[in-house]
Amino acid sequence: MSGLKEHLKLAREYAVEGLYDTSVIFFDNAVAQINKHLNSNSVEDPLVRAKWMKVKKALCEETEVVKQLDAERRAFKETTRSPSQSSSFVFQPLDNYPTTSPPPPPPHDPDVWRPPSPDDARRPTRPTARSKDGAWAARGSARPAPRAAKPNSRVSTGTGKKGKDNNKYEGPDGELAEMLERDVLETSPAVRWDDVAGLTQAKSLLEEALVLPLWMPEYFQGIRRPWKGVLMFGPPGTGKTLLAKAVATECGTTFFNVSSATLASKWRGESERMVRCLFDLARAYAPSTIFIDEIDSLCNARGASGEHESSRRVKSELLVQLDGVNNSSTNEDGTRKIVMVLAATNFPWDIDEALRRRLEKRIYIPLPNFESRKELIRINLRTVEVSPDVNIDEVARRTEGYSGDDLTNVCRDASLNGMRRKIAGKTRDEIKNMSKDEISKDPVAMCDFEAALKKVQPSVSQADIERHEKWYAEFGSA
Repeated sequence: MSGLKEHLKLAREYAVEGLYDTSVIFFDNAVAQINKHLNSNSVEDPLVRAKWMKVKKALCEETEVVKQLDAERRAFKETTRSPSQSSSFVFQPLDNYPTTSPPPPPPHDPDVWRPPSPDDARRPTRPTARSKDGAWAARGSARPAPRAAKPNSRVSTGTGKKGKDNNKYEGPDGELAEMLERDVLETSPAVRWDDVAGLTQAKSLLEEALVLPLWMPEYFQGIRRPWKGVLMFGPPGTGKTLLAKAVATECGTTFFNVSSATLASKWRGESERMVRCLFDLARAYAPSTIFIDEIDSLCNARGASGEHESSRRVKSELLVQLDGVNNSSTNEDGTRKIVMVLAATNFPWDIDEALRRRLEKRIYIPLPNFESRKELIRINLRTVEVSPDVNIDEVARRTEGYSGDDLTNVCRDASLNGMRRKIAGKTRDEIKNMSKDEISKDPVAMCDFEAALKKVQPSVSQADIERHEKWYAEFGSA
């Protein structure tokens, strides 16, 4: 019953702000908590039970009032929208029509400005650019300020992907939807499974949890329903973000790349609206993938010392939306809208317990093994010329404990050593006059890797690896 007070507080705050649909969700959660408390064996005293029933009845009545207000608001919007759809032409009485032609306009004096017309009010007042011949540029006028979005305004979600032309966001937060669209990858991230070295087990688990439900929606029904969310955790630089982009490419879904900065706002209640608008926008783009990187910074454990009230409200809204991400909303053809939530973190022990429950699949992304390191070296060197004396097995053997990013840095540093030898002792002008062929003639040799391995050290400690493995043994689900 610890969250009952918080849910009631949020429900009444949302109702005061006019967000009746969200308020009803929190009221229903509060009533569900009371029912759970009454069904347990902890309430045996009949007087206490009667008091709880009285509280439940009062909350149900309050919920009905909020629902009635929401219905009246929707009905009012429908009645105000209907007159605009009819013709705006109104016949006037015959007496209002002029019987004679209007007098001719007076001759225009070039030294006197003419009175402003209604069309002039729509023109921008900012001065336009001056053209080269001295005349005012007709097309240099300033862009008018954007108009504020009206309630229930439609925001087009773009046509970057096939089948997305008819998907439109319909809701009260049009401006927020336009702001969040900056994080929508309209085209595919262009990262395939082959671009991710190793991680065979993680790929198969992600394919089962996220890709197959899109390919076989009729099979993943009932108890086989898709997972609510997937959490990828592990040391930094192991390819978690790259795997998320590969999932979006293989699925062919719209990719939302979200961070804590995307959902931050200085206005009270704006961050919660952004979270709700993000999931509404994802349903409009469905099928879609919401990838929340570094989710520990957005939804760490609640109740910690120094936690701000606004941060707690954002966490509550995110948990509510994650619970309803697989709701019964359907497309026009009757198929269910699929919104997949994919999260990544380097500190899984810092996330909230309720969020950990909702991210039902928790996949550990470890450091690359020997075979994965060999494959990653080949992927990094496929765009440069490599000398025959390079022993990839030896390089992979000597990079034990390196993350994927560390190994990429080794290959990058080794590929630049040839250029460093070419420009050694040359002046700035001589370097500028060097041709591209002259610089790229020197292929990457084994000595370049020897020098790079002396400079690039692993960035992940053994203690960090042990802590991740311990958390995986305790809370992993893969």
